Amino acid sequence: MKSTNQSTQYAPLAGRREWAGLAVLMLPVLLIAMSVTILNFALPRLSAELEPSSAQLLWIMDIYTFLLAGLLVTMGTLGDRIGRRRLLMLGAVAFGIASLASAFATSPEMLIASRALLGIGGATLMPATLALIRNMFVVPRQRQLAIGLWTAGFIAGTAVGPLAGGILLEFFWWGSVFLVNVPIMLLLLVAGPILLPEYRDPNAGRFDLVSAALSLAAVLPVIYGVKKLSEDGFGWSPVVAIVVGLAIGGWVVLRQLRLPDPLIDVRLFRSSAFSASLITVMLGVFALVGFMLFVSQYLQLVLGLRPIMAGVWMLPMVTMSAVGSVLSVVLAGRIRPAYVVGGALLIGAAGMTLLTRIGPDTPIALLLVGVGMVGAGMGSIAALCTDLVVASAPSERAGAASSLSETAGELGGALGIAIMGSIGMAIYRADMMAGAPADVPDEVVDAAHETLPGAVAVAERLPEALATPLLDVAFQAFTDGMRMAAGSAAVILAAAAVMVLFTLRHVPVGGVSGHGPGDDTESAGEGSDDTAIEAVGDGDSAPPTAPDTASRP
Repeated sequence: MKSTNQSTQYAPLAGRREWAGLAVLMLPVLLIAMSVTILNFALPRLSAELEPSSAQLLWIMDIYTFLLAGLLVTMGTLGDRIGRRRLLMLGAVAFGIASLASAFATSPEMLIASRALLGIGGATLMPATLALIRNMFVVPRQRQLAIGLWTAGFIAGTAVGPLAGGILLEFFWWGSVFLVNVPIMLLLLVAGPILLPEYRDPNAGRFDLVSAALSLAAVLPVIYGVKKLSEDGFGWSPVVAIVVGLAIGGWVVLRQLRLPDPLIDVRLFRSSAFSASLITVMLGVFALVGFMLFVSQYLQLVLGLRPIMAGVWMLPMVTMSAVGSVLSVVLAGRIRPAYVVGGALLIGAAGMTLLTRIGPDTPIALLLVGVGMVGAGMGSIAALCTDLVVASAPSERAGAASSLSETAGELGGALGIAIMGSIGMAIYRADMMAGAPADVPDEVVDAAHETLPGAVAVAERLPEALATPLLDVAFQAFTDGMRMAAGSAAVILAAAAVMVLFTLRHVPVGGVSGHGPGDDTESAGEGSDDTAIEAVGDGDSAPPTAPDTASRP
């Protein structure tokens, strides 16, 4: 038997039912991640058939991400009140119907509406899956492993999306990239009630609709502004949108402090484990997503690989991310989280430093090693920091805590694309203007200096004698920007490692085990990893649940 603070707490191991339930929970996570990237492959055929305007095409692409990010907090808190399994089932129905409608859309307006419903469904699925894991796996080490596998599933989805999209479009029409979601959602609807328990907070209080509306009004302008900055560069419109969103966010925080039943318990941020983990997740996603923007173009445009092959070459990164997420769980049972997360950030920084050596003629092995190191590091921090965020909150608030973690990731991804994309594009444009061949017409140079895809498209219409030197300059300019972005990401990840070593240094081996709001990690004491005692038996029984927080089907 093991003790914590001179008291003994019992928590049986999760059995076969819980692990089978985890497999079910990974299905929607995989699809949500795929949905972010898979549409890009269908755009050419979709555009040819539906003929959307440029504005409509942007809405088709963006509405899903906007609503997904904007509704995560609201849906996570709603799940704590109405039941997390119920919210998951409702989200599965919405996601399945929206997928059907998207697949058979006959107009741009119909597809935009369908993609909006997909975003709403995705926002219900994400926090529900993570919150259920928090309650299904009571033993900290099992919970960490479950979240590590959940993280690996999400990372896999982002890489499988392009590969699956390429394969589907080789044989089917553009709507197949949406239709593939339907049988997975049906499987979730059948297996979910059988394998997943129901959890809700019986004392959640009144759901504050005003706070829910304000949280959406705070997140959407920020995501919109960041995205516009990444696409169009500096402008007053996106800056004003970001400022307005941040101001509304401040209003939301002040409102939560006055409410008896807040939508977001801002006292959770008093925990150093909670706050530092959210920041680390945001910075990790910032570096990974921001740099992957360059990798996809590098593989397809600089190296000339077909989209399917580019997706295949990304599989090693996904594998390393999965290995990193699981290995970090093993290490977390023996080493303090500060050192595991800090070490993972330094591995990611080292990978980014290696990627500063990338050039147009660099062997692809260097790219794979560098991206693999980044993937391993980011998979590790995603698994452990997500666990720290979820475990720092009381179990009845797990949905709200989960949604904050995912919102931090969404914001980090948007910032990564905006900031690192801007750095890369600034270097690219400067190099193109300075190094463009003298015998290439000015109008061609003007078109080529905007983006690398633009340069490749222009070069295809030029004689080889002009196209080759133009592409040589464009490829060199692009990789110069890519190296600068990698160097910037390396500095950010190294700085994050220093922050983690200070802010998480008091978190014990195994992490926190579920404190109330405002409790800091220092109160856990040494050995809070051991608050759970391994149950005697075959491990097939479900963990007992407190009668006021959970109910079994």
